Amino acid sequence: MTTGALRTAGLALLHGAVLAGLGLAGVVALLVHLVFFVPGFGLGLIFLLPLPVLAGRPLTNLVRRVAGAGSGVPIGSPYRPRPAAPQPEADGRYPHANRLYRRPWTPAFLRLLDWLLGDPASYRDLGWMLTAPVVGPLLGGLPVALVGAGGWYAAGNAARHWWAVPAGLALAAAGLAVAPALLAAQRGWTRWWLGPTGRQPGRLRVWYARQLWLLLRLLTLLGLSLAALPLAAVSAVALVLAYGLGIVVLLPPLIRNVRWLPELRRQLAGRWSGVEIGSPYLPRSDAPQQRPDGRYQVGNHLYQTERWAAYNLRLRRLTRDPATWRDFGWLLLDPVVGGLCLAAPLAAIGYGIVGLALPRLWMLLGVRPEGGTDWYASVAGSGAAAIPAGLALAALGLLAAPAVLRVDGRWAALLLAPTAGARLALRVRRLTETRADATENQAAELRRIERDLHDGAQARLVAMGINLGTIEYLLDRDPEAARALLAEARQASARALTELRDLVRGIHPPVLAERGLVDAVRALALDTPVRTEVTAELPGRPDPPVESAAYFAVSELLTNAVKHARAARIGVDLGYADGRLRIVVTDDGRGGADGARGSGLRGIGRRLGTFDGVVDLSSPPGGPTTVILEVPCVLSSPRTSIC
Repeated sequence: MTTGALRTAGLALLHGAVLAGLGLAGVVALLVHLVFFVPGFGLGLIFLLPLPVLAGRPLTNLVRRVAGAGSGVPIGSPYRPRPAAPQPEADGRYPHANRLYRRPWTPAFLRLLDWLLGDPASYRDLGWMLTAPVVGPLLGGLPVALVGAGGWYAAGNAARHWWAVPAGLALAAAGLAVAPALLAAQRGWTRWWLGPTGRQPGRLRVWYARQLWLLLRLLTLLGLSLAALPLAAVSAVALVLAYGLGIVVLLPPLIRNVRWLPELRRQLAGRWSGVEIGSPYLPRSDAPQQRPDGRYQVGNHLYQTERWAAYNLRLRRLTRDPATWRDFGWLLLDPVVGGLCLAAPLAAIGYGIVGLALPRLWMLLGVRPEGGTDWYASVAGSGAAAIPAGLALAALGLLAAPAVLRVDGRWAALLLAPTAGARLALRVRRLTETRADATENQAAELRRIERDLHDGAQARLVAMGINLGTIEYLLDRDPEAARALLAEARQASARALTELRDLVRGIHPPVLAERGLVDAVRALALDTPVRTEVTAELPGRPDPPVESAAYFAVSELLTNAVKHARAARIGVDLGYADGRLRIVVTDDGRGGADGARGSGLRGIGRRLGTFDGVVDLSSPPGGPTTVILEVPCVLSSPRTSIC
């Protein structure tokens, strides 16, 4: 081996050792991420989330510089550019997404959060931290181990065996020989994880991202289960004080402040476990009514002031709600049942890698920690067998994780789902609200029809009557003037007929009654001034009231897309599945629609709410806007359609 080759091999050995050490430092960075991510995602402490990401980036940037040094091809930074500071609008408020803020620090923090958590490079950094403790020491530590083992063998056995020195030097030479190749592999592996990429992620990265997201979900749910422990303890103390010592004033704030955790768990069960859990709480009670004697009655008790009556009414509602006690039961049991269920796959993955495979792999490479290796496990008395057994155990944990998520969701539904009584009460409340909305909408529609008739067709018919009387008077005296008035009356009758047709179309379009919802929507698309495409797969027709509500909802959405969104293209898709009529309206307009501020979208929600329908809006700034309407209904046999 020449001097130049020896120097190259020595530098490769040094570079590999440094990268191996930085890989081991990735363990610390990964633990820091977990310490902040678990309460950040699990407890909603989102102000903690940017801290580990920002703290971990100097380490990965150092790894990029070291891996790129000497190779001639530096590894560039893959991170997205940092967002600019929020700028105020004309009214002095700061916009972010669909909200306005009076102070700049909130939108600035949200932009920072979107920048860090929305950057794929942040998750590739996590992938490097997860795999670097294994791959880094393997690629960078193997040459060092060969050189060190060769030198140690030659020095320790030279006096006993003549061939110890040549064998030790050969082992060290082998380590120097493989160092450049392993360094090149280590650089390529580092570039694959930490380098910039402009292509679509491959299957391996997609698989890794899914597994990482799955593990984050498990950790988050485990954090929620552990967070239930202190809440359960506080709840137990408060219940003892309330019912044991009569300090019932503690119950309402306790119940209200505890409900956030079960409610969050219900939401995550639907998103992550596929188990939809509705809110089980009974609706708020009406205000207490005053009796003729001036007092307020709540049950069998009378109160002099409305304040105390309202307080006791709220106390009765909270303490007599079965969901309240089911929440307390979940707080007591979930740390045991849910916690053990969620911890099982995480423990299998962690112990399989950290307790079996990784320690024995280091020991095979000659790295032995001080103080013995008693905590390392063996399989069938063999340390080498622990490596495949540990990898198999970790793989089993990954394979079982989706099923564990579903089981945990069903466990949460067992205690947190609405009872039959709660579902009935919520149903009654929903029907009461929708009935009131339907009555109000009907009255408003009657007033509109009366106004349109009074201002339009009725006025023209009165004018026609006056003109006909004048024509009768002038028929013998001035035939030319009578003929002119007759032509004017004919035009007025035509305009009145057109207005009556428009009025009837606004009440219930004839095309809707004759041809059905699909052809009525197609007729709307033809009248829309922008390009509108309609696709439909309806095996039948809904009931006429549902058809009418869906038709006018689509009409309102098309009007909004043209008038407010300034769309150039609109798509309408009608379908039916699982007993629900589903209509999706999309446009390529400017977006930014907010259902809470727009009366049109609220009106659509009230119109469909009469039939237990729902409206789902997605309208980010800049578009596109997607509105999904779903109405439970039964389809009748299909009727005539012009298709």
